Amino acid sequence: MKLPELIRDKVSRAQISAEWSRDGKSLSYRVRTGQGNFESVHIDLESGARTVATTAPPTAVHLTWGGPHRSKNGDDTSFVIENRLAKRVEMNWIDSGGAKKSFGFVQPGESRSMHTFVGHAWWFVESTGRELGWFYGANSPAQIVIEESLLPPKPDHRDEKPDEAVKPKFFIRDHNVFTRDAGGVETALTRDGTVGREYRAPFHVSPDNKRLLVMQIEPEQEHLVYFIESTPKDQTQPKLHRHQYLKPGDRIAHPHPRLVDLATRKAIPIAEDLFPNPWSLDGVHWSPDSSQVYFLYNQRGHQLMRLIAVDAGTGAVRVVIEETGRSFIDYSQKTFLRWLDKTGEVLWMSERDGWNHLWLYDTAKGAVKNQITKGGWLVRKVERVDEAARQIWFLAGGVVAGQDPYQEHFCRVNFDGSGFAVLTDGDGTHGIEFSPDQRFFIDQWSRVDAPPVHDLRRSDDGKLVARLEKAVESDLLATGWTVPERFSAKGRDGKTDIFGVIYKPSNFDAAKQYPVVEEIYAGPHGAFVPKSWGLQQRQHQMAELGFIVVQIDGMGTNWRNRAFHDVCWKNLKDAGLPDRIAWIKAAAKTRPWMDLSRVGIYGGSAGGQNVGAALLHHGDFYKVGVADCGCHDNRMDKIWWNEAWMGWPVGPEYADNSNVTHAQKLTGRLMLIVGEMDTNVDPASTMQLAAALTKAKRDYELVIVPGTGHGAAETPFGFQKRMDFLERWLLSGSAGVK
Repeated sequence: MKLPELIRDKVSRAQISAEWSRDGKSLSYRVRTGQGNFESVHIDLESGARTVATTAPPTAVHLTWGGPHRSKNGDDTSFVIENRLAKRVEMNWIDSGGAKKSFGFVQPGESRSMHTFVGHAWWFVESTGRELGWFYGANSPAQIVIEESLLPPKPDHRDEKPDEAVKPKFFIRDHNVFTRDAGGVETALTRDGTVGREYRAPFHVSPDNKRLLVMQIEPEQEHLVYFIESTPKDQTQPKLHRHQYLKPGDRIAHPHPRLVDLATRKAIPIAEDLFPNPWSLDGVHWSPDSSQVYFLYNQRGHQLMRLIAVDAGTGAVRVVIEETGRSFIDYSQKTFLRWLDKTGEVLWMSERDGWNHLWLYDTAKGAVKNQITKGGWLVRKVERVDEAARQIWFLAGGVVAGQDPYQEHFCRVNFDGSGFAVLTDGDGTHGIEFSPDQRFFIDQWSRVDAPPVHDLRRSDDGKLVARLEKAVESDLLATGWTVPERFSAKGRDGKTDIFGVIYKPSNFDAAKQYPVVEEIYAGPHGAFVPKSWGLQQRQHQMAELGFIVVQIDGMGTNWRNRAFHDVCWKNLKDAGLPDRIAWIKAAAKTRPWMDLSRVGIYGGSAGGQNVGAALLHHGDFYKVGVADCGCHDNRMDKIWWNEAWMGWPVGPEYADNSNVTHAQKLTGRLMLIVGEMDTNVDPASTMQLAAALTKAKRDYELVIVPGTGHGAAETPFGFQKRMDFLERWLLSGSAGVK
């Protein structure tokens, strides 16, 4: 049974699209009330008066390509953006000079309202870096739906003429840095740039315009991955594609910081002893008096990070902050650096005490002034820093006792660690939106089993000003949709709480027994069990076949304490599977309708690797699996993600964690799905596992989806093949071990 296409229009007051007045004294928002109707609500923040009027829905518009790619000022207007992609979307405002300013992200399945002006330019980019298109503020409020089928085709920009009105002061020519003065005279600032050691933008100029910091790069090695597109749309014959794709152990680009005196056009030497092997050198920052320039050094292998200070006059180098990790530093998710130039301080994020917390450093002394946050919980994201009041507003996980530790609450603390307060209430996960003057914020909170609530609160103390809206789920439940059930149990150690959710079919009968299917994704960069209200259509569609579907975050995934996360270190084959098995068994003890003689599992990308590991290493429990676009051997996958968790240099752990190495252990039923044009995970990773299974004389099914990239199992064809395979072996056939 396929779930009907509901959905959003039938969920009364599911979410609001808020707009704050420019003077910060009032709040207006548009809310969908069912059957496509809208209400416009206006609240006076001084008097608390509320007015409600029926309003027409905003005009639907599509993103476009093309100039002028900068804003022109007009009257007030607004737009609502709805993200229907699987990745978050960044909103960038382009000012009248062409400069980009990020206005944050819209998460998958969420909507956001923005106040803007007619003619203002907005550029939307997926979190992967893919450009999605442009929108220009219209005369009336606009509704933008970001969906694959609605995205504009990206044009070929090779014939576009550059904007002659914008001429950079610094530029690269013949691998060297040149400057152009007001009169148009061009002068070389460097002369040692070559093909193998070329200078590259950006250019970091000191506030007094006397010094320039720029990087001279030894380029990465060439590692080309080739694809044959079997059925191109523009020709009969297959087409060969190739792209640059570094893998673990490859030679990466090596940046060398160069400091140039702009008056003498001479280099000021910088000793590189404190940053000899960079994965990256970034976050360049000049002190206000131009005496120091700083950058962040992330050493390859991700076990050492340093905030480096360079004396602009002498080139002398010192360490301001040093961060080390016994396993890895989670640089991609937990790097936070905020300069407090007026006081000579910097805010820093670290897991050094076992939890992700904030610290205050003295930049001149290179010493800790104090730990700002502490305790058996963690900082998830800093939302606002008030330097004058010396306060920080942030989202925290695990900060409210008795609640799911993955649920986020909004908190405030002083720089010295005093005045800590939780500013949100309600057992759920919270997201906030500040008013322009930051005196108020809208708190939208929900749980996977409780629909959204929108509260208006004061920023100084979190006091509730008004409840704006509360979602009503009755229409949704009337369709047969079932509310996911939250469940927690002890993990492999008998002490650590493991959290997950359970989905039942709409015709669920407690007197029957159902096979259990786990949807898995154990990527160490995050945690993946949904915590907020949503439709979870994929999971419900799977349950409608007659399955109990579960999702679980086992050890090795993110956003718990350091020890929980460290389980993944050089150990991706673990995937938290012992915790997942313990959780499922604990759930089945009080749910006799869960049949543990028929357990299946499916996942894609890292989840595809996890599916392979489940059947190879825990074949006594998981009997059937579908692995989509799996990174089955970490030596075959993209460099950054795999070196982050498996380390560098490439050691024997890589081979031991490979599903290819253990292919002969397969006993259950396995389907491999891959898109022939996958540029995220090399399709050869799936093919090499298939070859190893063939050599080991293990039975499996292989589905290659022509012309498809990453996530082939999420295409209509791949989705159907996955469902058919699980149904065949868990419902219609035998899931027993061969």
